[in-house]
Formats: sequence, C-alpha cells, structure tokens
Amino acid sequence: MNEKFIPLYRKYRPQILEEIVGQEHVKKALANAINLNKIAHAYLFTGPRGTGKTSTARILAKSLNCQKGPTTEPCGKCPSCVDITNSTPLDVIEIDAASNRSVNDAQNILEKIQYAPVNGKYKIYIIDEVHMLTDQAFNALLKTLEEPPENVIFILATTEVHKVLDTIKSRCQRFDFKRITTDDITKHLKHIAELEKINIEDEALLTIAKNSAGGMRDSLALLDQLSVLDTEKAISTEDINSLLGRLSFEVLNNLSECIISSNPNKALEILESIYNSGNEPTQILLNLLNYFKNLLIAKSCKTDLMLELTQTTEAQAETLKQQSSKLETHQLVFLTERTSHYINELKTTTNQHIWLEIAMIDLANLTENTKLIEIQNRLAKLENGDIEQVTVSNYKTPPHPVQKPSMKPAGAAQAIPQTISKPQEPVKTDTEQQTQNIKEEKTPVQQVTQSADTKELWKNLLENIGYMPTRQLLLQMAKPVLITSENVIITVRTESFVKHLNENSKKQLIIDAVNRLFNQSDSKVTIRLPLASDNEIKSEISTDNTEKQNAKEIEKTPSQEEINNTPKAETETINDKKKVLDESALSDQVKMVKNLFDGQVIE
Repeated sequence: MNEKFIPLYRKYRPQILEEIVGQEHVKKALANAINLNKIAHAYLFTGPRGTGKTSTARILAKSLNCQKGPTTEPCGKCPSCVDITNSTPLDVIEIDAASNRSVNDAQNILEKIQYAPVNGKYKIYIIDEVHMLTDQAFNALLKTLEEPPENVIFILATTEVHKVLDTIKSRCQRFDFKRITTDDITKHLKHIAELEKINIEDEALLTIAKNSAGGMRDSLALLDQLSVLDTEKAISTEDINSLLGRLSFEVLNNLSECIISSNPNKALEILESIYNSGNEPTQILLNLLNYFKNLLIAKSCKTDLMLELTQTTEAQAETLKQQSSKLETHQLVFLTERTSHYINELKTTTNQHIWLEIAMIDLANLTENTKLIEIQNRLAKLENGDIEQVTVSNYKTPPHPVQKPSMKPAGAAQAIPQTISKPQEPVKTDTEQQTQNIKEEKTPVQQVTQSADTKELWKNLLENIGYMPTRQLLLQMAKPVLITSENVIITVRTESFVKHLNENSKKQLIIDAVNRLFNQSDSKVTIRLPLASDNEIKSEISTDNTEKQNAKEIEKTPSQEEINNTPKAETETINDKKKVLDESALSDQVKMVKNLFDGQVIE
C-alpha cells in the first residue's frame, strides 16, 4: 500500500537501444556511431509525440557516460547510469525549451558549458521542444553548436522541425522518428498487460493502438487508465469507447444507414440517444467524418489496402463494402465535405446542439438531392427552360467528346451533341442559309461562326462536369473566352469565385471535363476575371446579330399608348412580356435560385 505508484509509460520506459519499439533506422545508426566511436557534437531528433525521441536521447547519454562506455548496452549500475535512470544526473542537463526560451536562458547554458563533466566522459545537454526557443536564443547558441567545447554534446528534440532555424538544422545530425505501427504498439501493449495482469481483450488492445495515432506514450497512458476497471470481466472495445466518448462501429453504421436512406426522423432519434449518453457534438461529427472516410476508402480500394488504412476487422470491412456500394463516390465526398463544414460551425457557435441537429437533417437529405438522376433532370430543365418533368430512366455516361471545329473538313456541317431538349423543325430559315453561305465564303463574319462553335463547346464542356455545384456556378457566373484543344480561357465576374474555382479540387473538375471533351490529357485551363479586350471581342462578334435582335425586340415591345388602348386580357399578356424583360435586372444569385427551382419572380 505504501509503494509509490508509477505510471506505465514511466515504468516501462526503454533503458537500452534494443528496448525502443520501432525506429529501427535510428537504433541501427546510433549503435554504429557508438561502436565506431563516431560521436557527433549535435543531434536533432524530430517526429510525432510519443515516438521515443526523449527516451532515445537519455539512452544515448547513458551509453556515452557509462563506466563501460561508450557502449550500446550500458550497465545501469554505475553512478552515471543510476543518476540518468532516476532523472538526477549531474552531467546530463535536460532543458524544457517551452519554459526556458529566452536569450538569457541560452546565455546561462553557455556559461555552464565551460565546466568539465563530473561522473561521465561527456557533458550532454538535452533540449526538449527546441522549436519553442526564440530567434535570439537560437542565435546565441549558433556558434556554440557549430564548435562546442570538447566533451560537450547537444541533443535537440522537437515535434515541429519546420520551426527550427535552418542554420541550426545544418549544424546537427538529424534523425526522423516515424509513427510506430499499430501492430508494434499492439504487441507491446499485450506484453505489458501480461506483466501487469490486466484482463483485456485483444480487440480492445487493437482499439487502443489505433486511437494513439502512432504514439506509444498515449497508448500506455490509456492502458493505465483502463487497468483500474473491473477485472472480473475482460476489458472490451465498448469500455474504451465509453471512456473516450467515442461511438461504436455499430452506432455509426446505423446512423450512416439512416443518412444514406434519407431518413432524417430515424437519424435524429439515434442522434438524440447518442447526445444524451454524454457525447459532445464535435466528437459525434468527428466520429461520423471518420466513418465516411472509411466508406470512401472501402469504395475506392481493394480489401487488403482497405484493412490497413481503416484498421477495421474483416467483418467490419465487409459491412463497409456493402454500405459503400449504395453510394456514388461523389456522394461520399460531398458527405465528408458537409460534415467537415458543420464541425467548423460547431467550433464558433454558442449552441452546439442546435447545429448538430441541423447538420443531421441536412446530411440525411443530402444523399437524395445529389443522386445523378436528379442532377440530370434538373440540368435538363435548366438548359431547355422546360417546366415539365424530364424523366431519365437510367444514368448515362457523359456524351462523347465533341470534335474541334479545326479538325473538320471545310464546309462540313457542325456536329450537334445529343442532349435532352425539345424537338425542333429541321427546316433551315433564310438567315441560317445566309450564315451557311458566309461560312463557306470565309468572310470576316466568320467570327460569328467561331462564336457559335465556342458556345456549343461550352455547353458540352459543362455537361462533362459531374459535380453539380461547380457546374451551376460556371453556368451562372462564368463565360468562355476561348475553347480549343490547346487552351481554354474562362472568365468569372467575381474575384471570390475566381479564387474558389482555382482551388485544386474545383479546377481539376474543369480540367477533367476539357480532357473528356477533346479526348486528351493535361489540358490547359485558365480561370480569371474579365478583361476589357474580352468585351471588345464579344462586341465585334455579336454586334451585327445583336442589332438585328434588338430591332426585332423593339418591334415586338408595345408602346404605352398601345397598352392603354388594349383590352384587359391582352394588357395582362403585354405586362407579362414586360415582366420577362425586366427580370434581366435581377442579381446573379436570384437568377440561380429561380432557375434551379423553376420559380417565378413576383412583386
């Protein structure tokens, strides 16, 4: 009862290089350096937390200062080894840079460096979290690190090596510590559990290892916490989930099934039960986000790779495979994006529960709204202006790439892609016949033909974009300036939308669409704001047709005197025409919503 309790991560801290779990490349390099007596004056250990950086630094110090040393197997009995083990050494000075980061602290180190070691051969300075030192403190240490006094060794440890000055890194031998694999952590935990007589299931040990993100210290701390539970029954994964506030695989599977089947009522029931159990809203969505990520992996990867990436059992992996088959890849990506969006919302709101419920309702309706058939129906209505419901029985692949105009023989008719539209009479008007003649003569009015080609290619390019939000944004806010197999230039009215479309994921969608359009790869796409020259080109191309069209519209538009002398029924029709003309003044956002839902603007 009087024996002092020692946490497991301290009790089972490695004392020699061979006891370090993982990091084989580091152990081999340091062992060779000791055996060959090639000891550097400065080392830099970098890597994630709990991967053995500080423990390795202490073992290296013990190996160098042991009375039998330098040796790879320190005795652990000499005064130097005992002092290092008990954390009371005279010749090994550990400094926490987080709390000793000023230039004065660095100068204190430099003042004491001149003193010779007492018990060992070397005076060793271990500076933990070295990235926390100020630039002034780093500069104070620079010269000493480059040419330290004899028998002085610096060992710097950090989790954020990018914050360390390059002048410091260039003066050290750098060792990168990797995350410890789940298998290695599980084996080590099982060994310690047997020594400590902790009754725990193998699956629970695997869960601990997966939860530690490659850090042994976090794993041992969690095992230590679980060891105080009831020992009559083996500790299970459910106990770990309850302790950590994590959702079990079964709960996440049921919740995800409600979202996939667009059943918000059932999803809210499950959510309320989870919330009342004490789980925090942010933690709930983080667990759900991780589950969606696993579904995406199950959808995209083979079983062997999936098991490694998701760290699930074979039964759970099969369940993920079956559930992921009910969704398209773009739907899973959209679900992960929306879940991530609501996680950010929860971080800034004062009422997380309300936003959690909103997120669940949104997610549970999102899958239905992003079905490919629904997208095709909406797109067909937007392009054709039809009010009637367009029915598409089965999903069809995007249309075949449209051949460039420059690839066609002279005088050949333009290919018209097959789209969902109303049947039109194949009879050519006089104007169409004149346009055809002009094209064959190749007069300057050929610019009009090129404009028509660009319009047709733009229409087919949009059809090749499978992601509905990006397609709608381009349809409403963008205009093509140039569409060829060599280069595609698109202008967008607002700078914020230009930045949005130039993001890697969004721009790649457009590049892929151009690749399919011209049956090529690595297409060049430029997205920018409109230039004055773009407007000039547009006016040169469309002046003639625009003037004619405006003249026709003026002829069609009745005067006020005609409206006053027109019967009531006809006046309403005229007013409707004026109303259509007046809608040109609406904002782009209002137009987008109106077109998306086939609505009307009323006063």
